[in-house]
Amino acid sequence: MIDAIPPDKPLSSLPRKGALRPAIEELSFSYRAFTARPGRILDQRGLGRVRHRILYFVGRNPQISVNARLGNLGGSGQAPNAPLRQVIDMRMVAMNPSENDRRVRQRKLTAAGAALETGLTETQMNVLQSVFQQVRAVAADGRHRVMLRPGKHGLE
Repeated sequence: MIDAIPPDKPLSSLPRKGALRPAIEELSFSYRAFTARPGRILDQRGLGRVRHRILYFVGRNPQISVNARLGNLGGSGQAPNAPLRQVIDMRMVAMNPSENDRRVRQRKLTAAGAALETGLTETQMNVLQSVFQQVRAVAADGRHRVMLRPGKHGLE
């Protein structure tokens, strides 16, 4: 059963487990809604969600190396290999040797990869922009602080 946090009751007034379980559920449902439209776009192309993460982080960090990419995506070196190969084979990501060290392979988005990444990410930006306009800057700042804390403290 899903227990919503009553809007007139502050989170701090609830017992710890009583406050955290609804927060977990709300985060889960929010993430599902946040990824739904990009997921449908990817499904139409026969691609899964991890491809969007690859395109996003390669696009945000042009010429990113394999090790740096793994740091962004998390997981082992093997986990993203098949999805990465797929977007390379589809000519959405180009792989080139580094100018400084030819042993290092770097990735960057092609025009097709950049177009897809932009479309996927813009749907998510539109969702966030709409939500932030509704909850105002104070709530958006609180969201930022809450979402960053687990990663900064190694709570993965």
